[in-house]
Amino acid sequence: MEHLLEIAYLIGSFGFIVGLKMMGQPDSARKGNLVAAFGMAVAVIGTLFLDKNGFHVIGNLGYILAAILLGTVVGTLMAKRVQMTAMPEMVSLFNGMGGLAAALISIIEWQHVETGIALGKFIPIIAGLIIGTVSFVGSMVAWGKLNGKIGDFRFPGQQYINAVVLILIITASVFTFQAADLGGGHESMTQFYITMAIAVVYGLLFVFPIGGADMPVVISLLNSFTGVAAACGGFLYDNNVMLMGGVLVGSAGTILTVVMCKAMNRSLTNVLIGMVGSGGSSSGSTSSGGSVREFQATDVAIMMKYASKVIIVPGYGLAVAQAQHVCHELENMLVAEGVDVKYAIHPVAGRMPGHMNVLLAESNVEYDKLIEMEHINPEFTTTDVVLVVGANDVVNPAAKNDPASPIYGMPILDVDQSKQIVVLKRSMKSGYAGIENDLFFDPKCGMLFGDAKDSLQKLVNELKSV
Repeated sequence: MEHLLEIAYLIGSFGFIVGLKMMGQPDSARKGNLVAAFGMAVAVIGTLFLDKNGFHVIGNLGYILAAILLGTVVGTLMAKRVQMTAMPEMVSLFNGMGGLAAALISIIEWQHVETGIALGKFIPIIAGLIIGTVSFVGSMVAWGKLNGKIGDFRFPGQQYINAVVLILIITASVFTFQAADLGGGHESMTQFYITMAIAVVYGLLFVFPIGGADMPVVISLLNSFTGVAAACGGFLYDNNVMLMGGVLVGSAGTILTVVMCKAMNRSLTNVLIGMVGSGGSSSGSTSSGGSVREFQATDVAIMMKYASKVIIVPGYGLAVAQAQHVCHELENMLVAEGVDVKYAIHPVAGRMPGHMNVLLAESNVEYDKLIEMEHINPEFTTTDVVLVVGANDVVNPAAKNDPASPIYGMPILDVDQSKQIVVLKRSMKSGYAGIENDLFFDPKCGMLFGDAKDSLQKLVNELKSV
C-alpha cells in the first residue's frame, strides 16, 4: 500500500512521455493527447486519495473537486466553440493560466517561510514566481496581440531596457533572500512583491514589441516558461510527476523555440532580450515597380488541370476563410486528374507552431502530403503551378534579395522558383509583417482576388466543367 502513490506517479510520468512522443507524428497526435490526459488523470487521483503511507483523502477535497469540475466545463466549452483562426489565442490564454497557477503556488508557499530559509527551498519559490509571472503576463499580451486588441509598442533601446529589467529581477531576488534569511517570510513580503512587480514589467516589455511573423517564436518560448515554472513546483513539493511534466513541457517548448528561431533566422538571445521583430524598418521592402497580373478562376482551373505537379502553400488567410475543407476537395479533384499535389508547410505559417498542420488535419488531408519547408523547397523548380492560399511573408523573396527588409535572412518557401504562381488574396494589402510582397510583381505570378473559400470553390466548380 505504501508504494501506491509512487506507482500512480510512475504511470502518470509514463503517460506524459509516451503521449509527447506520439504527438511528434500527425497521425498519432490525437491518441498522444489522450494518453497524456490519462497519465494526468492517474496522477491527480493519486495526489487526491493517496500518500506515502497508502490511502489518504487530501484536505479541502470538496473545493478541489469543485474547481476541477468548473475548469473542465469551462475548458470543454471553450475548446468546442473556438474557431480555428482563434486557436493561437486560446493556446496563449490557457498557457497563461498555467503560468498564473505556478506564480500563485509561490505566493502561497512564501506565506509559510520562516527565518533562515534554505537556499534549496528559496530558489524554486522565487523562480516559480518570476517565471510564472512572466509567462502569465506575456501570454496575456500575446493573446491581446493575436486578437488585435493590443498593437506593437516599441521605443528606442528597448532591448537594453529589457536586459536592465532582468538584472533588477535578479537583484530584487537576492534582497528577498537576504530579508527572509534575517527576518522570515512575513518581514520580507515587501521585497517578494517588488520582485513580482518587476517580473510583471518584464512580461509586458518582453512581448509588447513582438510583431510580424515572429509570434510563433514567442508562443513557443512562453510555453517553455510555463513548463519550467511547473517544474519549480515539483521541486518545492518533492512531487516527481509534477517535476516530470514541467521538465517535459519546458524542454519541448525550448526545443520548439530553437526550431522556430532557426526558421525565422533569429537568435534565442535576441528573443530573450526582446529584439524579436524589432529589427529593420517596416518599409524596407519595396516593389520593383512592376505590374500585377490578375487571373480568372477559369484560367487557374485549366492551368492546374493540365499540370503534372501542383504545390499548395497554406497560410493564415486559409484559416480566416475556413477554407480548409474546400481546399481538400480541390486537392482530391486534381489527384483524380492525375496531378501530383502536395502542401508546403512553413514552420511559422499561421499564428502558432503547427497551425497549418492542425488546420489541414481537420479536413482529413493525408499526413504524408504535408511537406516541411526544408524538404519541399528543392521541389519547386520542378513544379508547374504553386497555389498560395492566404500566405504572404513566408513566400516573400525580399527575405532573400533585399538586405533592407525587416524579414531579410528569414528562410522562406522558394515558390518563385516554380513555373507558375497563383496567389489567392482578398486584396494587395500587406501581410502580418506589414511589408509589401515582391512575389506579387513576379512575371510568373498572378492574383486571384477574393475570399479564399469563395475562390477555391470557384476553382472546384470550374474544374468540374473543364
